[in-house]
Amino acid sequence: MKNSQRNNHAVKIDASGIYYRDLNAQLRELASNGTRKIELRNVFGQRYIGTNLNKPVEIDIFGTPGNDLGAFMDGPRLAVHGNAQDGCGNTMNNGEIIVHGHAGDIIGLSARGGKIFIRDSIGYRGGIHMKEYQAKKPVLVIGGTAQDFLGEYMAGGVLVLLGLNGCQFHKARFIGTGMHGGVIYLRGSIESHQLGKEVGTADLAEGDWQILKKIIAEFAAHFDYDADEILNHKFIKLFPLWLRPYGRIYTG
Repeated sequence: MKNSQRNNHAVKIDASGIYYRDLNAQLRELASNGTRKIELRNVFGQRYIGTNLNKPVEIDIFGTPGNDLGAFMDGPRLAVHGNAQDGCGNTMNNGEIIVHGHAGDIIGLSARGGKIFIRDSIGYRGGIHMKEYQAKKPVLVIGGTAQDFLGEYMAGGVLVLLGLNGCQFHKARFIGTGMHGGVIYLRGSIESHQLGKEVGTADLAEGDWQILKKIIAEFAAHFDYDADEILNHKFIKLFPLWLRPYGRIYTG
């Protein structure tokens, strides 16, 4: 198949029974040869899909990819038509991950760029140690709710928790524990005892609404929601009270 054909049409791969290393080797070869669209069918737990890819390739995944989907990724767009497991977007540098379902624990772990959109809910420690540098700012949007330690040790970026589909009464505890950068926008209800001691709360300023409107427009477009309907609800801004919450531990 010539590169021009690869550029215009999706290359289809049946992932049934393919070992994860072999599958990822195929993806790297296709991306390096100029392929811009890939369709993976019958994915069943293969790990590291999209890991370290740095080409502008779009990969549609049908099934359930394994851990560390898109780890260290720098540019591709991954769309999962189903659920994702743990570590989705681990140390992601750039690109986009869109999950049409639920996702597991440590989503966006140490992400330093790019965008992750989860239609439904996630597990524990979502957005742990997200970070940012100059203009590079990661975004994690969760359509449902999350479990404990959301935004733990968060150092930068934007995390949005929407509480759709009846999930507006969030039960997560220790939200933002150790948080020292970035911002969390939460739609729905939360009690002060559910927050880490490093976290403050505030109403959204005009600048916050501008940021949120753009992010929600993208989320709504991915999952066929009404952005105005989502935004027509009270949001709470969670922010770090200190830049170095544990600095005193390391000083004499």
